[in-house]
Amino acid sequence: MKIDTDDFRVREGKAVSLAKWPTAVKPFYKSKDESRDLLAARVAELSRLQEVHYAANRFALLIILQAMDTAGKDGVIRHVMSGVNPQGCQVTSFKHPSGEELQHDFLWRAARALPERGKIGVFNRSYYEEVLILRVHPELLQGEEVEAAAAGDEIWHQRYKSIVNFEKHLHRNGTRTVKFFLHISREEQRKRLLARLDDPDKTWKFNPDDITERGYWDQYMEAYAACLGATSTGLAPWYVIPADDKENARLIVIEVILEAFRAMKETYPRLDPDRVKQLRAIRKALSTAEK
Repeated sequence: MKIDTDDFRVREGKAVSLAKWPTAVKPFYKSKDESRDLLAARVAELSRLQEVHYAANRFALLIILQAMDTAGKDGVIRHVMSGVNPQGCQVTSFKHPSGEELQHDFLWRAARALPERGKIGVFNRSYYEEVLILRVHPELLQGEEVEAAAAGDEIWHQRYKSIVNFEKHLHRNGTRTVKFFLHISREEQRKRLLARLDDPDKTWKFNPDDITERGYWDQYMEAYAACLGATSTGLAPWYVIPADDKENARLIVIEVILEAFRAMKETYPRLDPDRVKQLRAIRKALSTAEK
């Protein structure tokens, strides 16, 4: 079954109401076995394209994952990136900023973690936390020496502009960016939190703060909607991924990533004539050498 990724892309300049975006769609698979087969085939293609990407050393790919708790970011990374050579991929998880990081602009720590040319970088959460969690909890701005009351809503518009300009700068310098919001329903999150509490093998994942943040659900949806609408561009688009079905979500995400690789049109490096001549001479010497 073909996955039309445009169905999940946020159009540049369009206002977003997450209530109108589904958290579940008709599955792109007929059974669990088929979903595994479909994902495995795409993982194999991703592995092949990553090998060319690494050899070409022309572009970098930045993948950003944002979501409410339990939406499946870790699972996406684990399953979608399972066939990727670790040598060419780095995953960065952004927690609460350190004292050093708070002394710099809000994009500084993310800039330090950007992937090199030829590599894939995955941000598990990102600089977008600065217009999401801080918008819901503006008192945290004090750690950045910003007075929330004095800043007002203008600070978020300024940060959206900074982010868009940052991503344009990255694109001009060879970094391609795709961004995913894993869109989970409040009811599905409740079920997953209960599953964590009931399964001894998952209890370690449970964080009481998740319950506290769940109480701000509506505020987070407003913050995400504003952010997605303001920062989805043709160069660095957002995709709203229905995440109530984990298998379906992973198929959509990997399809978007594959399309990003295909759009780069990378090939293995071509050797100059002198190098080809040298390698032929080496091969001839090896072929005639004593065994």
